[in-house]
Amino acid sequence: MITIIIGGSGSGKSEYAENYIMSVSEGKQKYYLATMQVYDEEGQKKINRHRNLRQGKGFLTIEQPVDIDMAVRKMEYGEKVVLLECMSNLVANEMFGGEASKKKNEVVEKIIREIHTLQENVTELVIVTNNVFEDGISYDDTTMEYLAAMGRINELLAKRADKVIEVVVGIPLIMKG
Repeated sequence: MITIIIGGSGSGKSEYAENYIMSVSEGKQKYYLATMQVYDEEGQKKINRHRNLRQGKGFLTIEQPVDIDMAVRKMEYGEKVVLLECMSNLVANEMFGGEASKKKNEVVEKIIREIHTLQENVTELVIVTNNVFEDGISYDDTTMEYLAAMGRINELLAKRADKVIEVVVGIPLIMKG
């Protein structure tokens, strides 16, 4: 089962996703797949905030900024629920992590393939992702390529998902399921 939790920056989607995982995880191991790489003090503050949010909730954290399907090897056998936090970081890491940035289609195909592998190996997969294209701003070509990849991945994941929930100002809106 796949659940997509989508929202804008500061919408409350991460807190909602963690609470959602807690509600569906009884008797199952909980994993938190962390995709963010720390580049500055602001990034570290965000990571610390997320660690505090899930403190005491029994998550096993796997740091997996790229190659998300490799996280399966780090999980124990048995029923498990996984919170992937978050797709926007994963896409950026995959697209810009090498010597040269990758093209949109390459990144989209890789991530969708790896999400499928992850889904096949877990009981429930909850993916936190960001809304894109809502600000109406035109960016440089590289940023627009990233946004196009995010948009396409969100679209493909929403089609595959059993549930899609948009969080707006902390309020969950059921879009699918």
